Amino acid sequence: MATLTIKNVPDELHARLKRSAVQHRRSLNSEAIVCLEKALGSIRIDPDTFLAEVRAHRKSIPGIFVTDEFLRAAKNEGRL
Repeated sequence: MATLTIKNVPDELHARLKRSAVQHRRSLNSEAIVCLEKALGSIRIDPDTFLAEVRAHRKSIPGIFVTDEFLRAAKNEGRL
């Protein structure tokens, strides 16, 4: 990966970036990268590929996942 040095950053901009990094629990460097990606437009992700990766990852995680049926039952619990 490339390295980028930014000089003469105005104090107020630096402070805003630092507050944003704290709020998002990221390093100042990571926050700057996220802001640059947002400003320049991130890489397009193929929805089918993304969903396939998420589903594969989800299968690898043990645990209980909320289903529509579970949500319906929880929502209607106690109703007459």
